[in-house]
Amino acid sequence: MRPTPNQKFRRGTLVLASGMSRPKCGPSRALLGLAVGASLLFPAAAWANVGAAPTGRMSTAGACPSDMALVGHTCVDRWEASLVEVSENGDETSFSAHEAPNGRDVRAVSRPGVVPQAHVSMIEAQRACHASGKRLCHAREWKTACEGPARTRYPYGSKHEANACVDTNRTSPMAVLHNGEHTARTMNDPEANQLDNTVEPTGAAAACTNDYGVYDMVGNVHEWADDGAFHGGYYLDTKLNGEGCEYTTTAHAKVYYDYSTGFRCCADEGTLEDDDDALPPPPPVVKEEKPASRPMVHALNGGADDDDAPSLDSTDEVSSGDRRSIQPGELVVVES
Repeated sequence: MRPTPNQKFRRGTLVLASGMSRPKCGPSRALLGLAVGASLLFPAAAWANVGAAPTGRMSTAGACPSDMALVGHTCVDRWEASLVEVSENGDETSFSAHEAPNGRDVRAVSRPGVVPQAHVSMIEAQRACHASGKRLCHAREWKTACEGPARTRYPYGSKHEANACVDTNRTSPMAVLHNGEHTARTMNDPEANQLDNTVEPTGAAAACTNDYGVYDMVGNVHEWADDGAFHGGYYLDTKLNGEGCEYTTTAHAKVYYDYSTGFRCCADEGTLEDDDDALPPPPPVVKEEKPASRPMVHALNGGADDDDAPSLDSTDEVSSGDRRSIQPGELVVVES
């Protein structure tokens, strides 16, 4: 039976395609080697930092699963969400981080060393959290987790530090793949986050954390919260709509998604349990064909000076503050 957000959810066993079962629970130092499609190996040097216990108020026995951090009275996913797809018999396989999960039977998981889910709307993110007995974070608790116990603008401190998070000198997929064209089609090109120097595996930026032990809350992918906005910026922009943890984009409908939109889940303290202390490896990798681009809307362009990303022309896909919401089905073509 699938849990509801108000049910006590005991994390059971993960049935792998091979027929083997592993307990579903929190972090160990076993490296999560495989991920979907273009997923990268998690850097061994960073793994020690991810595995180390942070010093803030964090998960204690019975408070949160060990893949979540205790922030006040809220459990917050330590890593940006990835998805597993659930078959009719309950088996789970990794879902592509480069494809929209619209209408698929998926649930959210929090794991280090995998490519975070992008191409996800607030509606689908909320559904995936609920399927794991969680919910989208409230905006205030998201920001509290991002700022850490020290209440700083960035997870690591008050001033921006180059390369501390995945937000410095990253490659612009729209410039490389589509000559700066920003349309519904191009912004959901499955190849966008498969280019080098774009998105990184969860937790790969070892410095992008705080004493709560949450990772990548600034940069990498945008994160939906339940206020209908996405927070923290992404790898090309962490400052246009507020700096660092203050970054908030409000211009889009709840059904909006593109290659930059991701999420993480939250839960009330004490509503989730672990079975033991071992975090399972990801479900078996299923070889996927290149998914077709799924049309969705995107808003107007920013300028080349709006972020640190290299660009082939004067257009970058940054989230400018004056973007307007666009209705589903409406295409926006940027002319340089």
